[in-house]
Amino acid sequence: MNPISTAQYGLFAASQRFEASAQRTAMAGNPNADIDLAVEAVEQISASNAFKANIAVIKTADDMQQTLLDILA
Repeated sequence: MNPISTAQYGLFAASQRFEASAQRTAMAGNPNADIDLAVEAVEQISASNAFKANIAVIKTADDMQQTLLDILA
């Protein structure tokens, strides 16, 4: 399993979650919308943390590959 491609999918999923929550938050001004801003804030924080975690996975995988190449050289 390639950790970079897995992390890329994680980045995509976190981005989609954040975008969906942002759209729901934007609709909060509509009196007919039943939007809980606390839930949306937690969702956005969670998506942001998932995004950061996947970035860390990509950086770590890149560092590991570079170390391996340095060993083999």
